[in-house]
Amino acid sequence: MLWWWQRSQPASQALKLEGRMKTILIVDDKISLTRMLQDFLAAEGFRTIVADNGRNALYTARHSKPDLILLDLMMPEMDGYEFMHAYRQESHTPVMILTSRGGKENAVIGLEAGADDYVVKPFDLNELLARIRAILRRSELAPAPKTVLRFADLELDAESRLVHKNGEVLKFTPSEFAILERLMTYPNKVFSRLDLLECIEGGLSESLERTVDVHIRKIRMKIEDNPAQPRCLETVFGMGYRLVEP
Repeated sequence: MLWWWQRSQPASQALKLEGRMKTILIVDDKISLTRMLQDFLAAEGFRTIVADNGRNALYTARHSKPDLILLDLMMPEMDGYEFMHAYRQESHTPVMILTSRGGKENAVIGLEAGADDYVVKPFDLNELLARIRAILRRSELAPAPKTVLRFADLELDAESRLVHKNGEVLKFTPSEFAILERLMTYPNKVFSRLDLLECIEGGLSESLERTVDVHIRKIRMKIEDNPAQPRCLETVFGMGYRLVEP
């Protein structure tokens, strides 16, 4: 199996995010893959830690508090789905799924469980690096202070990264938050799937647009009174999505 790696950017770039070294937790039971990722990410300026199953990953994540998690789905003892279900109850740390070429449907299920993105094995390491940096940027870089968006019964505070509906706090992953923030910034404007994909992926247009559909479905489950018949987050046939007054 070939993993393509060609140094294209200086390692110091990873260290510029928030001015400190970022920690990435690699969760996979294949030793050869975890060692390769450790070597590559270390060369790019990241600190890495490793777990070989979901149970160990849960313990490690709780104590080491990584900035991002690379997660395989099929593992012994506790698989990636079980890990996501448990971990999302206590943390919104960005998670990127590592899946096999024939496992895209599994990756979509992982997105529904709260993951932020996925890559298909074997992957180009430079693409993986770009995706990691994009996720870290959108989860760590704070917006302008006191930026509060209001739409219908929703209130989004970009500084505190909180969303309220009728005073109740709603929990969103970084990707879900980024999409909702874009939609609330421009109410009634139609955004294509590609528009929203670029919003959360930093311009990686080759990613599957179905990723956006999964995030939209999750957002509807949180903001709509009846997600099966959405009144706010509207699908515009053949075009994309928009927020409209109910």
